[in-house]
Amino acid sequence: MGLGRMGAAISLRVARSGSPIVVWNRTPLAPDSELLRAGLIQADSAAEALAAPVSFSMLADDSAADAVLSRASIGAAGQGRVHVNLASVSAQMADLLTRRFADAGVTYIAAPVLGRPEVAAEGGLNILVAGPQHAVAEVDPLLAFASVKRWYLGESPRRANAVKVAMNFMLLHALESMAEGIALVEAEGVDGSDFVDLFTTTFFGGPIHRVYGRIMADRRYDPPGFTVALGLKDLSLAEQLAAERHVELPTAPVLRAQFETALADPQLAGLDWSVIAELGRATAS
Repeated sequence: MGLGRMGAAISLRVARSGSPIVVWNRTPLAPDSELLRAGLIQADSAAEALAAPVSFSMLADDSAADAVLSRASIGAAGQGRVHVNLASVSAQMADLLTRRFADAGVTYIAAPVLGRPEVAAEGGLNILVAGPQHAVAEVDPLLAFASVKRWYLGESPRRANAVKVAMNFMLLHALESMAEGIALVEAEGVDGSDFVDLFTTTFFGGPIHRVYGRIMADRRYDPPGFTVALGLKDLSLAEQLAAERHVELPTAPVLRAQFETALADPQLAGLDWSVIAELGRATAS
């Protein structure tokens, strides 16, 4: 349920397991869509999709999850079902959905993913999983088709979402630090690509710096793997979680200013969230 770039990539990947896959999207798929051509079956409603023994959702935010995974739709699923939420939602929404599914006799698992759509297509995601162990064991073979590792974080679903929020908060810092560093060296006439080669082969060799550093250096922001709006959404989740747990986030206002500026620019708003690199370049002289 939820067939944006990530949801579609995961659906196609899991379909290779040989399991019959039913898909549903708020905007119905076109008859010639890649998913339907691959043999996946389109459900007519969210309730029909949730009636499957195991269902998955990849919905954009708390609002979408709350609306689509409604009590009315879940009620049609009946008892003995498992639902896996693959999206980045707030810890508070995870609590609400855990109770809502439990009221319908359906087990709820949080399993937000780490990786971009192209990583999902190759089965290279890392998945943060939290929920009842017996249900996690049941769905693990399906999750395995889209991932290299599942990180089990305990019985409480909100833990997986809290960890994903923290991971994305750190990723936001990585994007901002690369954006500032690239702007600094380019202002001195150093090629941004050379700088990316330097920091990815010395101090910062992880996938985030390799992938996003190259995107920033080459200015390949379209198509977006993750949009500016979604980046701002994840920052808001971090701020929300910090407020709930009384944790200070001194750098959050700086990040918010950058992403709000990018979102307000019609030339940047629809691009990959790494496009914040252009803000630093625009001020360089």
